[in-house]
Amino acid sequence: MIIVYWLMNAIVLAIVAWIFTDVHGGTTGQMLAAAALFGVLNTFLKPLLQLLTFPLAVFTLGLAWFGVSMLMLWITSELIPGFNIDGFWTLVWATIAVAIVNFLFDLLFALWPRHRQPEGVVPAT
Repeated sequence: MIIVYWLMNAIVLAIVAWIFTDVHGGTTGQMLAAAALFGVLNTFLKPLLQLLTFPLAVFTLGLAWFGVSMLMLWITSELIPGFNIDGFWTLVWATIAVAIVNFLFDLLFALWPRHRQPEGVVPAT
């Protein structure tokens, strides 16, 4: 399952790099490294930062958490050579694009049939 999320992150970052001329994906290896780091940051650091910024998020009606998401993307661009985001506003729009593409992936997987039981077969409880 981790590989699926890693590949989804790679696809999301590749789409963002394709959409924005100021987002540079680098080589395939750099893109995969960026996807791996982005996934690790979103899994471990982002929830911690969201917990720490919860009071601010309540006060700003969740806008603080957008800043946390921007930070995850910025850290990825700073730590992975070849994966670069040029400019603050590009970072803002790239973060919005990542959120939209992730939402579309979540929607796609929610609608995807997971498995089908043959008719008349009752699953064991």
